[in-house]
Amino acid sequence: MRMKSSCTAILAAIFAILPLSIAPALAQDSTLERVVIAHRGASGYLPEHTLPAKALAYGMGADFIEQDVVMSKDGVPVVLHDIHIDTTTDVAKKFPDRKREDGRYYAIDFTLAELKSLNVTERFKADSGDQVYPNRFPGEYAIFKIPTFEEEIMLIRGLNKSTGRDVGIYPEIKDPAWHKAEGQDVTAAVIKVMEHWGYGSRESNSFVQSFDWSETKRIRNELNYQGKLVQLLGENKWGAPVGTDYDYLKTDDGVAEMATVVDGIGPWLPQVIEGLSADGKAIITPTLIAAQRAQLKVHPYTIRADQLPKWAGDMDIALKAIFDDAGIDGVFTDFPDQVVQYLAVRPQ
Repeated sequence: MRMKSSCTAILAAIFAILPLSIAPALAQDSTLERVVIAHRGASGYLPEHTLPAKALAYGMGADFIEQDVVMSKDGVPVVLHDIHIDTTTDVAKKFPDRKREDGRYYAIDFTLAELKSLNVTERFKADSGDQVYPNRFPGEYAIFKIPTFEEEIMLIRGLNKSTGRDVGIYPEIKDPAWHKAEGQDVTAAVIKVMEHWGYGSRESNSFVQSFDWSETKRIRNELNYQGKLVQLLGENKWGAPVGTDYDYLKTDDGVAEMATVVDGIGPWLPQVIEGLSADGKAIITPTLIAAQRAQLKVHPYTIRADQLPKWAGDMDIALKAIFDDAGIDGVFTDFPDQVVQYLAVRPQ
């Protein structure tokens, strides 16, 4: 009961400051063409993928709010960045005997009720227990819970109703091949929820993203999903899904092939901006040129005020390169307020 009241108090405090942070109508209008995507919510300020982090991102004026989706043991889509839950929750304390042979705890091994019993914290390192970002929300304040995908949609749609705005959702289907091997179809589950809540057409204010090119094609061609799709781009050395060759997808031919299926790409930022030239302008890549030529939306990940690219001395330098020099359509960020503020004072 105390935990529930703590979370309620946090949400109430967030809603109380919304009018002071940014006027909702202005926030929506100021980034109409160049969108701000709240990466795991306002995760620079509150623990990632918690409902308070999403509410704060909404109040800061984000155009889209991201959801990473994995499955529970009983087949419920829940919002977590990883298939593992041991670096963002207290699962090791509450269920010490439930780890697998590799020492990790997996969301899919726990029912929704069990996942709901866990407390979510700021992300920490598995080996040392130290926070990944030490100057963010204190890790010892474990007062948050894991939301289901539908709970998050209800939060955003509820706020859209009460504020008159139209903030979109931006789910990522996490590790679909791994889920399939575990006996669950996370992709079909996500698409079912999307269509149930009215996010099944190109006109709906949403994108569905995946790193798995084979699965992206399945979404369009087999599941016949008609909403907007984004193909995420990683690096082969990170461990690409079977049937996905990021080196190829970054070429002109690869971009042309993606354009037959998706509405946009989600590249790692260095895949579209290599750095700055001697005169301080963004050095853009052939992948970006090809994507813009193909009229694909380009939404790179991730801009963090506390972990900037080496070539950017501050957020303004990074955002100028992204929006003003490279003409990129939108960006994933842990600090949506800073990107909203940057775009608000610049002409479209």
